[in-house]
Amino acid sequence: MNIIAAPSLLIFLGAAFFEIAGCFAFWAWVRLGKSALWLLPGGVSLLIFAWLLTFVDSEAAGRTYAAYGGIYVLASLLWLWLVERQQPDQWDMVGAAICIIGAAVILLGPRAA
Repeated sequence: MNIIAAPSLLIFLGAAFFEIAGCFAFWAWVRLGKSALWLLPGGVSLLIFAWLLTFVDSEAAGRTYAAYGGIYVLASLLWLWLVERQQPDQWDMVGAAICIIGAAVILLGPRAA
């Protein structure tokens, strides 16, 4: 199946949000000195992230994760900009473009039948 369909993109975006939020909760606890209570929603967010990826219509988990990787990089830069209030620079954007191109090569490359 082609995993680039619109429903897959929505799943990837949701998964990215929950993965980044979950990881940020751990970051906030360790690096920002927030309460250990941040780990509870962080753990739940990471569970939701993993659960969401199971809904992508694909025969291969690895290709699903590869496609998700490009979306994750873009979503991380959006998090950097919108939540952490730091504007991504040109190197962030170049890196994101490379990731998206790499994911597209993995997804769209011809496969043996």
